[in-house]
Amino acid sequence: MTRTDVVVVGAGPVGLFLAAELRAGGADAPNVIVLEQLTEPTGESRASILHARTMEIFADRGFLPRLGELPPVGPGHFGGLRLDLAEADPSHPYAGQWECLQHHLETELQAHAVELGAEIRRGHTVTGLRTGDDGVHVEVRGPAADGAPGAAYTIEAAYLAGCDGEHSTVRELGGFTSAGHDADKVMLRADVAGIEIANRRLERFPGGIATAYRRPDGTTRLMVHRFGEQPAGEVTFEQVAAAWAAVTGEDIGHGEARWLNRFGTVSRQVTEYRRGRLLLAGDAAHRQMPVGGQAVNLGLQDAANLGWKLARVATGAAAPALLDTYHSERHPAGARTLANIDAQARLLFGTEDVLALRDVFGELLGQAPVRRHLARMISGLDVTEPPRPERSAPPARLPHTHQPGRSTVDRLTDKTALVTGSSRGIGRATAIRLAREGALVAVHYTANEQAADDTVELIEKEGGSAFTVRAELGVPGDVHELFLGLERGLKERTGDTRLDILVNNAAVTSTGSAPEDLTPEEFDRYFAVNAKAPYFIVQRAIGQMPSGGRIVNLTTGVTRTSVPDQVAYAMTKGAIEQLTFQLARILAPRGITINSVAPGITDNGGAIFDNPQAVEAMSKFSAFNRVGEAGDVADVITFLTTDEARWITGAFIDATGGTLLG
Repeated sequence: MTRTDVVVVGAGPVGLFLAAELRAGGADAPNVIVLEQLTEPTGESRASILHARTMEIFADRGFLPRLGELPPVGPGHFGGLRLDLAEADPSHPYAGQWECLQHHLETELQAHAVELGAEIRRGHTVTGLRTGDDGVHVEVRGPAADGAPGAAYTIEAAYLAGCDGEHSTVRELGGFTSAGHDADKVMLRADVAGIEIANRRLERFPGGIATAYRRPDGTTRLMVHRFGEQPAGEVTFEQVAAAWAAVTGEDIGHGEARWLNRFGTVSRQVTEYRRGRLLLAGDAAHRQMPVGGQAVNLGLQDAANLGWKLARVATGAAAPALLDTYHSERHPAGARTLANIDAQARLLFGTEDVLALRDVFGELLGQAPVRRHLARMISGLDVTEPPRPERSAPPARLPHTHQPGRSTVDRLTDKTALVTGSSRGIGRATAIRLAREGALVAVHYTANEQAADDTVELIEKEGGSAFTVRAELGVPGDVHELFLGLERGLKERTGDTRLDILVNNAAVTSTGSAPEDLTPEEFDRYFAVNAKAPYFIVQRAIGQMPSGGRIVNLTTGVTRTSVPDQVAYAMTKGAIEQLTFQLARILAPRGITINSVAPGITDNGGAIFDNPQAVEAMSKFSAFNRVGEAGDVADVITFLTTDEARWITGAFIDATGGTLLG
């Protein structure tokens, strides 16, 4: 009897990536055993394309460099009609499609999973399953030896994930049901050496459809469908060569087949991705025609979603109900992908009856918004649930449903944010706004712990989630202390130290001293808190900030108008604006934006704002004839942290209420 936390069945790309995701938590990660019935990897490459969302996930995990320089494949297609996937998001660092042969991907994923502590057992076949309230009883037969059957044994696991492909044993033994339809069209596929034919992408001929792509190693990947012919049985090279000749008129019979395969227009999806302690991912959960590389990418994105959730539940860090979100998030994503593949199959394999539809679709693809929409869908960039490693809400966190005073948009769901100086004023208002949008917020303070606790209490009353972090800025070791507390708080609540949003708000404000009265000590203090600390906070933050991260630095309108009594303060904020401007180009390739927001006269709760005469006098500086509220500025900051602001970086945002209009 072997006992473990999680058994993963299947050592293809999805199973291996899931195993790595489960183990990524280090010492706090569950024990993982991967069972694979094949004694050795096949060396075959059914899949060969990675899309932008998968590349983004791999980069975020630090895994992408292991794959080496992946060559771009060029434009993709939709049902055989040219579609450049780079149009999904021209600013995305991985927009397009990238060649990564499956055997290479599997080799690196296996090494990655093993390094993280997963145990891979090859030649081990699952023969039976039994689930109970306390776990899963897995019956296994080990590899044969000297012609004798392998030894039978059992594993007791808390959870089991089936990643064992389209003919999934786990799906069958677990009693999962599927909806959809079986294949009614078939395409033959082969890797052939020793032939010289032109590259073509799903070219239509009177008798069928043909694709050819010559790889750098000299082999050519062929795909061919002959109208009206649905070959069955084992695929032979003679069969492929005959179909190719019938469709294209070209003779490839002298070539050498390195790999033969077929796929069809099957479209089936299990009705539930989770049945108690059993879960399915990849082709075990959904079977589809592997057109445009969507199948493997969909499965890898399943694993990215499931991994951190299953890790936290298996180790007791989260309630089992968290696993229900795997189905609620990935089942719709799978259904959407299967639907677009089904539509492509009809465009691709239809004969004369589909020509008019192809013409109309061709016209639609002439429109940039249509191309962007379809490219984002195929690339996985339209999925609203962003993949997260080791990320979950703590069990006590309320679900993202509408509550009084809470945004119904939740644009920052499952994001994490640090707002410095957020125990009062603009910082507090920003922390509350970010939490309303779904972010987990670290509320930083220097000395007033009660005020910081009050900010957290306000957030939690609205159903949000936050925690406090103390650090005095402008002193030796300040950033290190800040991030120790931040990372501890994030790890406790999410299982990860990933930071999505940074708002540098904390600052020493000017007391209005005349320039001639400023002391060297005061000057140094201004720069230590207002310029040096934000610089090194940004430096530390970007090391744990994923693609799509957001940085907002608070500056001031005083850098754009002459106020001599605040010269030192204005100098520090001018430094912040340069930090923002100079780093924007460096961070843009990672999809990280950085912007400066300049408040004007804003009610931060100070005593002067209780003086009606003073407030009236200050109101005259604004074009709106009023003093700004902290929420006015916080709303601007919050917008800059959302996806809607993805095209703004390096900017100075005037949030002075028109004070700078003159």
